[in-house]
Amino acid sequence: MKANVDVLKIIQLGFTLPDEHGNLPDLGTNNRTHYIWQSNFQDFNLMRDIHAKDSVAGVSSVHFAKLAAASGLLFNKALTWVTFHGAYDIGYLVKILTSGVLSTSLGKFLVLVKELFGGNAYDVKHVMGFCNGLYGGLEKVADTLQVDRIAGKYHQAGSDSLLTCHTFHKIRETYFLANDDGFREYVNVFFGLEIAKA
Repeated sequence: MKANVDVLKIIQLGFTLPDEHGNLPDLGTNNRTHYIWQSNFQDFNLMRDIHAKDSVAGVSSVHFAKLAAASGLLFNKALTWVTFHGAYDIGYLVKILTSGVLSTSLGKFLVLVKELFGGNAYDVKHVMGFCNGLYGGLEKVADTLQVDRIAGKYHQAGSDSLLTCHTFHKIRETYFLANDDGFREYVNVFFGLEIAKA
């Protein structure tokens, strides 16, 4: 993951910002419209980088990092971050937010992730490994749990973030409702970046 994130450019990132019950913000529309966000990035060197013509418009990662820093989303222990098979998403976010290459030490990288994201992040792909009957990608797991994609298209970052959010809440309700402490054992563990416990 480190080698790829260090040399490749992020294309797109999606954010869903619900309350603790999964309700989306309406931004003053009295529940007529709800919002999720999708950022497209423009960090391509058109002469050097492999790219699709329709994938180069967007925000610079430097500007995005400034907005993220001012947003209150970082270093915030009151928030829960959720991803699906999100090692690369987290890696790209760390790269953008720190303006550098990723640490060669997995332990140091994970400490930085914990710090940046308030120590409260879940990877649904990791969590579902401990849930009987759940396997596969995001679409498969959502289908198994009868969670519908209610906006956007498959493999669009904003739409995928919303489906990940709803799937996370459904897993929590279905498998962990009576045992929130048991659920906490999966915090800050990302699929593919697990450190074996001694």
